[in-house]
Amino acid sequence: MALLVSAIAVGGYVFMRGRNAAPDYQTAEIVTGDIEIAISAAGKIQPKNYVDVGAQVSGQLEEFFFEVGDRVEKGDLLAQIDETLAATKVEADRAQLKELDASFAQQQASLELSKANAARADMLYKADAISQAEYQAAIADRKIAAARLTQLEAQIERQNSTLEADEATLEFTKIYAPMSGTIVSQSAVVGQTLNANQTTPTILRIADLTIMTVEADVSEADVLRVKKGQDAYFTTLGGGNGKWRTTVRQVLPQPEILNDVVLYKVLLDISNDDELLKPEMTAQVFFVSGSAKDAVLAPVAALRDSRRSQSAQRGEGERRRDKEERRGLMAAQASGLGEEQNPRRAAMRETMAANPDAERKMVTVLENGELRPQPVLVGLTNRTQAEILFGLSPGEIVVTGQAFTAPTAQSGDRTRRPPGMGRRGPR
Repeated sequence: MALLVSAIAVGGYVFMRGRNAAPDYQTAEIVTGDIEIAISAAGKIQPKNYVDVGAQVSGQLEEFFFEVGDRVEKGDLLAQIDETLAATKVEADRAQLKELDASFAQQQASLELSKANAARADMLYKADAISQAEYQAAIADRKIAAARLTQLEAQIERQNSTLEADEATLEFTKIYAPMSGTIVSQSAVVGQTLNANQTTPTILRIADLTIMTVEADVSEADVLRVKKGQDAYFTTLGGGNGKWRTTVRQVLPQPEILNDVVLYKVLLDISNDDELLKPEMTAQVFFVSGSAKDAVLAPVAALRDSRRSQSAQRGEGERRRDKEERRGLMAAQASGLGEEQNPRRAAMRETMAANPDAERKMVTVLENGELRPQPVLVGLTNRTQAEILFGLSPGEIVVTGQAFTAPTAQSGDRTRRPPGMGRRGPR
């Protein structure tokens, strides 16, 4: 029973202290600084220009002349594939070509003889010295010899083509650099047998590391705010606070869908003459959609809608501040009937005309211990700060919120308040 009475007494005391609680205003100072609105995305760093070097012939990989990380120039010999079979085939082609050349020379002589026999037969036939059958046989031998020579010419041409193809195959056993750059990876090892009959085996990759491309994955919710030429910057895991600034080169139209999430590739190029950026690095990319330098900045917590709806759930301190704001607005309206009598209102309209996207908000200014409502125009806004285009100056103090402090036994009903404040607001 004694415990129950004690609990009721403690509860009543706490309830009465809560009823007597007075608002303790939280404030912040208006400052100048830079503000930036950016869309963030994750990405990978890749060389802009690279080529996968493969083998065009099958055979055993005999030797590499460079290692991963070496710089190569276009035309440098990179690797050698066993050329035994290709060289043997070239030698056989050349031998067969010699044989055809000899047959061609023999057939040329046969053609000359056939022509002479045909000419003599024509003369004898006109002199009625030989029969018509002998004459026709001589003419046929000449035509057959000419056709045989033409056939050998075609065979020689075909053999020359075969020889050229086999010589090219022999040359393909030597792998040359197709571009200048750095060897960034190697996919084959010495002694490995390469099979180029079905697919082209990749041996190594050469990349130009002086220009890198960041491939950022932007969600479909943000991609419409990313445009070609838009300013952007990115950071890397090992880059500390360093930022690489660039612009958007391209937004690829075809998305990738990963786990029902639609992502669009956005490409950004960056100069990398010092080669600090490496392939496959992870980058945190920020696409700048708005920024301002040396702007007047206020905390977002200090901003309120210019016409705030009344709610029974708001606290006593919040309703008290609304009442003070309404009084201030009525006094401001009574101070001037037109823009000629109220230069501040005219200046605000000019600012709104120059910044059509600005929003009208209200703040509560603490000045000489009193609360004063102040209409403002807001430009860029991020999660914590807002750009004030009109209405506030650096150094002014604004209210960002209220807390309720119960009176203590030593101080009675006193609470921590701004100077000049009584229990129920400004004096």
